[in-house]
Amino acid sequence: MGESVIVRQNSEFETEILALDPHDPDAHEFYPVDDVRYVTPYGMLLAGLGSCTAIVLHTYAQHHGVNLREVELRLQYGRVFADDCEDCEGIEEYKEQIEEEIVLTGELTPQDRRRLFAVSRHCPIHKMLTGGIEVQSRLAEDL
Repeated sequence: MGESVIVRQNSEFETEILALDPHDPDAHEFYPVDDVRYVTPYGMLLAGLGSCTAIVLHTYAQHHGVNLREVELRLQYGRVFADDCEDCEGIEEYKEQIEEEIVLTGELTPQDRRRLFAVSRHCPIHKMLTGGIEVQSRLAEDL
């Protein structure tokens, strides 16, 4: 995978975003993101997806009495090339992929964990990415 971000959010919706140094291809240590200059566009997309998912999970938990203390999302973006891809039928070169691992902390039953996992897919950014979205760009007139 090419890009990695960690998003942590507590039940007060305080959010921390961590990323690898985008200027060091061998980086293995995550650092807090305090400035967008330290995140690539892919990292921003991952941070947006992770933050949205965490908000959806905490909102659901608060409205349904689920004792969710913290959510940590470990997100990775990468390209899977056809030679490495088992289900890439019809994809000429590669397919883009986001992997999302969700870590739930709190006094949670197995049923709570299953329900929260199902709810995580209701994040609007998750829906947009999995459903596809058309982007229409235009050049603004000179002022």
